[in-house]
Amino acid sequence: MDDETLFTFRPIGILHSPYRQRIDAPHQGTVTEGTASGAAAEATLELADWVDTRALQDLDGFSHLWLIYALHRSEGWRCTVKPPRGGPKRGVLATRAPHRPNPIGLSAVELLAVEGRKLNLRGVDLLNATPILDIKPYVPYADAFPEARAGWIDALDQTTGKLFAPGPRKPREEEPTSD
Repeated sequence: MDDETLFTFRPIGILHSPYRQRIDAPHQGTVTEGTASGAAAEATLELADWVDTRALQDLDGFSHLWLIYALHRSEGWRCTVKPPRGGPKRGVLATRAPHRPNPIGLSAVELLAVEGRKLNLRGVDLLNATPILDIKPYVPYADAFPEARAGWIDALDQTTGKLFAPGPRKPREEEPTSD
């Protein structure tokens, strides 16, 4: 591979979320203090017509999923970013900032139900009309690391609290969208 290697992805579905603007969405789907409702948001993922529904077979036995998606509203990136929880600028790859070298996101969400071509989800932090590139089941024995360290975030947690996140300050008035 060289600097010019490119990849093309085709979304497998579109997420329908209550979040129309970045300021409305929590920074993490499970940290909802400061959002309009204060609760984990529910959303629907609608499978694209070209994806056979057999691809969803056996998914209903899982409680959580990983969503891999395109950060479709990301506008460029910088090497360092200021995290929303405060502190100095950090290397973008040591953060979950949406403005990344490749605008790809990853979120763990709760699967509520599989209904035909739709997945009902809870705990999303994605904007409405987010293109979903892939879904993978969350597997507790492989995906959970209870003793994991979080670098600079661990130090911040000691001063601000483990679940502190600023979240949106106040939902904005509805603006016309092209969703």
